[in-house]
This record gives sequence, structure tokens and C-alpha cells, in this order.
Amino acid sequence: MGYEHILFTLDAGIARLTLNRPDRLNSFNDAMHVEVRDALARVRGDASARVLLITGAGRGFCAGQDLSDRAVSAGDAPVDLGASIERNYKPLVLGLRALPLPVICAVNGVAAGAGANLAFACDIVIAARSASFIEAFSKLGLIPDTGGTYFLPRLVGTARAMGMAMLGDKISAEQAAAWGLVWQCVDDAELPVLADKLTAHFAQAPTRGLARTKQAVYASGANTLDAQLDLERDFMRELGASDDYREGVAAFMAKRPPKFTGR
Repeated sequence: MGYEHILFTLDAGIARLTLNRPDRLNSFNDAMHVEVRDALARVRGDASARVLLITGAGRGFCAGQDLSDRAVSAGDAPVDLGASIERNYKPLVLGLRALPLPVICAVNGVAAGAGANLAFACDIVIAARSASFIEAFSKLGLIPDTGGTYFLPRLVGTARAMGMAMLGDKISAEQAAAWGLVWQCVDDAELPVLADKLTAHFAQAPTRGLARTKQAVYASGANTLDAQLDLERDFMRELGASDDYREGVAAFMAKRPPKFTGR
């Protein structure tokens, strides 16, 4: 399909998805959700894909939901926000977490509401120094959605999660890095450089092993130690038979760079 609200490419193993409604700070409407779902399906369906980079066009990353799609006035019938979660945001978060490859998020500006939590749903988050994160839901009488109530306490602990969710204060990129919300905060000019460096690295990395790493880390929150050890055993058994493991050992013994295929 042709895209109006996103930019998407997939080349040499690197998928790039740019939210592209800069005049609305890349806020989500239904049409953009449809396009993002299609792009993620293309990534899942292409065996050559080895990493996905998500970023935003213009001066913002994503301002969350476009409220003009949900405008209500006195006397209007209530808007079913739960239907929007079920139709759009839940599949988006679960789809990102289920992708069998690393998902990098490069936050180039404000990430508010669902935009902030979209970033936190990704595997590795990098942020420009001018970027910020705002859990803006409390200012609308709502709760953090798009996984916010799940991600925040796991990333920063209950006390900070409550402060972010209930106060809706702006968190700077430097503060986000200090709290562990993002992997790295860099000067604005360095963000695309770092994004390219990471995508190039993962395009040559052992993708299957990284996919299982991602799956195991995310499973640990619900598993007992015993169950997690069993999962590690099962994944190690599987990966020990992979081409990449064989290549990794051979390269180590020969003191040469490995040539991983992702298989």
C-alpha cells in the first residue's frame, strides 16, 4: 500500500519507519495506525529484515493520540476509548514486542502520551538531548495507555512511575537516561549518527539469538526463577544448533570477525 502518514523502507536488512505527520507532531490518527500496522506486517513477513528503526519526522517524535479524532463537547455521546485501545494501541505494542528482531527507537523530539509509551515498548531507545517524555494522560482525566502502566514501574520503579503518571511532568532526555527509561541520550546532531551505527551493527548481528534474547528478557517478569532457567535451557539448546553459533565459535577460534547470517 502507498503511505501518506509514515515513511517506510526496507533495504539491506534494515527497516526504517518514520512517523510522518510533522504538522501534528506525528500524533496518531486511525489512518496512521493502519499504515504502521501494514509496515510492521511487511517487516514480519520479510526474512531479510534484521532490525527495525522507528523515529519521527520534523521537530517531534510523537505527541500521542491526535485529539481531534476524539473531540467531545458537552452533550455529545461518550467516545469509546477502549475500542481505540483494542483496535490500535494494543496490537501496536504487542506487535513490536513480538517482532523477532531488535527494534530501535530514536526519539528526536517530544514523546508525549502514547508517543512516550510507544518508545518504551521498543527494545533499545536512544534520545536526542532536546527530546522529552511526558505522560500527559492525567491532564485529560485518563490513565497511561499503550502499555504505560506496564512499562513505567518496570523501568523506573513504582515511586517514579506514580510521579510520572499522576503529575504528567516533562521528563528531559537526560533525566530519562539517568532513570533508565532510555539506553542513551546524545546531542541532537549525534542522534542520526548513533541510529545508523546501531542499525548497521544489528544488520550484521546474530538475529535469531537476539530475537530469543528479547523473548527471554521480556518473559522474565512473569516467570519464576525455575521457569526462567528452563526457558534459558530451551533457547540455548535451540541456538546451539544454529549456523550463527557455529560461525561465532569458528570466528572466535580463528581470531577473525564473524559473518552472521541471522540463522
